[in-house]
Amino acid sequence: MYVYFVPAFVGLATPHWDPYARGAFLGLTGGVRREHLARAVLESVAFETTDCYRAFKLEYKGDINSMRADGGMVDNRFLMQFQADLLGIPVEIPNEKESAACGAAYMAALTMGKLSSLDEVKRYVKIKEVYEPSISEDERETRMEKWKRAVERSKGWAKP
Repeated sequence: MYVYFVPAFVGLATPHWDPYARGAFLGLTGGVRREHLARAVLESVAFETTDCYRAFKLEYKGDINSMRADGGMVDNRFLMQFQADLLGIPVEIPNEKESAACGAAYMAALTMGKLSSLDEVKRYVKIKEVYEPSISEDERETRMEKWKRAVERSKGWAKP
């Protein structure tokens, strides 16, 4: 049983750009339980990230071999695995889960001359865990197509 959640509380941004979209649960049946809803909310994070990744890939012509995740949600093993599955590339988790703060500190050190180059910064970044994709491309695309259908149904909801 698959339930989809579109978290469009104030519209949708990249790559959908619809300020009138609104949040929605889709795929509800009488057998849906709260754990299905919780899973759908977690999965929506990975679906949205994958939408952004795919939009980026259309513009960026280089290879993307992995994605690095940070923040509190990296502690959710289900979400990190699902993210790798949807992206189709490994998701790396650094030792320091608050990478944005670390990055700002590294850039300050580089600016002050305490680090000599961006390559030197890489020495300080240690990867704690890597999640490898574990689903087929067919399954990935089927899930993404259903997500797109759910997003389309949420669009334009609040149009005057």
